[in-house]
Amino acid sequence: MVADRFGFSHAYFRLLKHQFRHGKIDFSEPVSEGKAARRRVNAAVRYKIKTWREQHLSAGEITELLSEDGIDISVRTVERVLAEEGFKKLPRRIRRKTGITVKGAEIPEQSERVVLENLNGQRFDSAGAGIFLFAPFLAQLKLDKIVQAANLPGNKIIPAQNYLLSFLALKLLGTERYSHVGDHAFDPGLGLFAGLNILPKSTALSTYSYSLDEAHILRLQTAFVKQASKLGLYNGNIINLDFHTTPHYGDESVLEKHWAGARGKVMKGALCLFAQDAESKLMLYTGTDIQRAEADDQVLSFLSFWQGVKRGSEPTLVFDSRFTSYGNLSVLNSQEISFITLRRRGQKQIENANKLTGWKRIHIPHNKRKFPNPQVHESYINLRGYTGKLRQIIVRGNGHEKPAFLVTNDFDAPVELVVSNYARRWRVENGIAEAVKFFHLNSLSSPILVKIHFDVALTMVADTLYTMLADKLRGFEDCDAPKLYRHFIKGKGNINVKNGTINVTYPKRAHNPVLRGVPWQNLPLQVPGLNGAPLNLTFK
Repeated sequence: MVADRFGFSHAYFRLLKHQFRHGKIDFSEPVSEGKAARRRVNAAVRYKIKTWREQHLSAGEITELLSEDGIDISVRTVERVLAEEGFKKLPRRIRRKTGITVKGAEIPEQSERVVLENLNGQRFDSAGAGIFLFAPFLAQLKLDKIVQAANLPGNKIIPAQNYLLSFLALKLLGTERYSHVGDHAFDPGLGLFAGLNILPKSTALSTYSYSLDEAHILRLQTAFVKQASKLGLYNGNIINLDFHTTPHYGDESVLEKHWAGARGKVMKGALCLFAQDAESKLMLYTGTDIQRAEADDQVLSFLSFWQGVKRGSEPTLVFDSRFTSYGNLSVLNSQEISFITLRRRGQKQIENANKLTGWKRIHIPHNKRKFPNPQVHESYINLRGYTGKLRQIIVRGNGHEKPAFLVTNDFDAPVELVVSNYARRWRVENGIAEAVKFFHLNSLSSPILVKIHFDVALTMVADTLYTMLADKLRGFEDCDAPKLYRHFIKGKGNINVKNGTINVTYPKRAHNPVLRGVPWQNLPLQVPGLNGAPLNLTFK
């Protein structure tokens, strides 16, 4: 064999064969000892190398630039030329200074507030340009006054309003977690919406959310709801209330276990309260720092909040059978607050209901209702723990196998109205489902309840902004956030800053005619994050 003939081992011969087949054997004549094969570098190349080193570029970076110019020189040759020209080696730089991570990814700039005058004449594309459609509605809500009333923390580099807009930008885009902000790290358009060069990194966002306390969030929520109420966004006559358990799967979680209706079991998580205006379907109150022992009293906490927002208000509260205790129903009744709820039913009640006579058929006007003509039976009852009488309405023929037992302290409203008002309680459940689906309400990144409440409050704000936009879109008034995002918000756009005006141009899309039909001239076309800078929207 060849290996035996030339004195090679079989393994070494296989290595030589592999190297030969893949062109890894150099057949050039080796350099004789004592001589170095040095590449000659002409004066023009030397000048380029010196110029780039004066810009503090490393030998490797200079080699890459020369390669782009068609000059193939090794790093060692560049290092030799630099040494001959009297340049010392650069000190070792950390990866943040080189702008490259360990995995080779680029590092975005540090987030900071921008000065609009310095951006004059700049033009750039943005993958999230659709977010500027919300700017007029934020201006309507007077975001600056909301932030001021909430007394949110900020710093010289990123003020409070710009931080809040950064969080809102991620919410409005349906970002699952704040740690995913890296997906938008190089989008100057999203940064401009928040009044920054780019959005803050995940560490900055997380640190900021931890700096908030419950008082900050309550003030933020109160100020926002007051501004929305001034705009007439809430009817407030009928309010749906419901709990939602936001699950948390962390091993070290200290959260209590609560009933999760969507999963049909008890699980560890944060118990959240949602209050929804039945007419507009807008969330107008949230709460998260709720222990099991405190759950029954949340209806009184909400009532105190709402009467602080709308003084003298006496809404009708609608909730299910396990929302509060009969004792708290007595408190509501003593304050002349109407309520509609379910009575906890047992097998004996169902048997007695089946024996009743004198049922009356009613009609509930609702286009999509599958069973608009149920039967009802009215009576007056006493319940243990409740002071006084209650009006009981038993409903059957409503699509359920067992009858429903409604109880209310409203003795004057027509039975059709009482049943219809309770039937609309599913709207708050739909609202929670949408918050879970698009705003990722269930994607908790922390068991810290204050941080959870901040995320839930932002969900309420983002949901309101989507509703305000939908009200202006002809034919899309009743669409949910995922559909609005898909048709109107998602997609690229071009941003041009000229003479202090933010000009956003959207390319041709199927639903642009709907956006052109919006009376933008009747809205405040301003960018709150840039001190109310003028905004111009163009749809091709």
